[in-house]
Amino acid sequence: MAAQKVLWDAIVIGAGIQGCFTAYHLAKNRKKVLLLEQFFLPHSRGSSHGQSRIIRKAYSEEFYTQMMDECYQIWAQLEHEAGTQLHRQTGLLVLGMKENPELKTTQATLSRHGLEHKCLSSEELKQYFPNIQLTRGEVGLLDKCGGILYADKALRALQDAVRQLGGRLHDGEKVMGIKPGQPVVVDTTARSYQAKSLIITAGPWTNKLLHPLGIELPLQTLRINVCYWREKVPGSYGVSQAFPCFLGLGLAPHHVYGLPAGEYPGLMKVCCHYGNNADPEERDCPTAFSDMQDVQILCRFVSNHLPGLKPEPAIMERCMYTSTPDEHFILDHHPKYDNIVIGAGFSGHGFKLAPVVGKILYELSMKLTPSYDLAPFRISRFLGLGKAHL
Repeated sequence: MAAQKVLWDAIVIGAGIQGCFTAYHLAKNRKKVLLLEQFFLPHSRGSSHGQSRIIRKAYSEEFYTQMMDECYQIWAQLEHEAGTQLHRQTGLLVLGMKENPELKTTQATLSRHGLEHKCLSSEELKQYFPNIQLTRGEVGLLDKCGGILYADKALRALQDAVRQLGGRLHDGEKVMGIKPGQPVVVDTTARSYQAKSLIITAGPWTNKLLHPLGIELPLQTLRINVCYWREKVPGSYGVSQAFPCFLGLGLAPHHVYGLPAGEYPGLMKVCCHYGNNADPEERDCPTAFSDMQDVQILCRFVSNHLPGLKPEPAIMERCMYTSTPDEHFILDHHPKYDNIVIGAGFSGHGFKLAPVVGKILYELSMKLTPSYDLAPFRISRFLGLGKAHL
């Protein structure tokens, strides 16, 4: 294996949205950065592919709402640099029963931050969104900043930006081993590299890389069914009809979310925030019956709440989630090697937050004071639970 004499300031493993934004911040701050990706790009094996993601400030957790303010700014900056539209404002409608605790907390967080939103009674919901059927007197909370991120386009724009800023991206190059130390040595299928710091943003492959480094994180890798549903009347749930993204809380056994028809003409994306355990290497294996339970839940949800859609999915795709027990991210140094930084457990809601996650991982790798309080994201929160093993 050929060793490279270059000493990189940082190596980032994993060129999904989190790794790309980390490399982007490093390159923007004139650091010599190498981004490694095991698959040839573009690919659909991880969590960052597909055409669309929701962007929102509506969170029940204060710390995410605070981070989203800067995320919107960086997304707009990337859009300007790329000269292509990466975001569309549609509004985000949070649906639930009036007494739902998460709905109440989300509304309180938006109010505290002075963010534009509107509380909608059942009668107002029927008036504004007649093609949503209410079954139990549900109410709504409209986050007016909510919208769609064009995920594939954003990832390509970011990878181009990293290269333009002087960063290197090597795809089709799998990491075979990491030797901690000063410098840290990374062996791949092609050659060996040295760096002052290493950032691991490897999604479902994170624990495979960390295990030889003496740590196992409580990460669950889940296979998600991404479902698209045909409109009975084309355009009725489309962006052009001002239909918003939505998030249903407590209306099904798991949260349900949807994006207006757009990426596939005449098809609306409606999915469960839930999946089944899966090895990322076997992501495309035939689906067991148990893996279809979420689709059955969605069929009922669509039939009950979105009567203008045909109640069986027209297209089903796959995606991976890597989830932590509390569904909050891990952004921290390796407990033993402080020049190895870990970004993991994005739990199906990390894409929109990647601009700030990348900034935080850059700051940790360069030993800078983090811009945000990282208490919710530390590995140590799991140690007392016996869920992280050192």
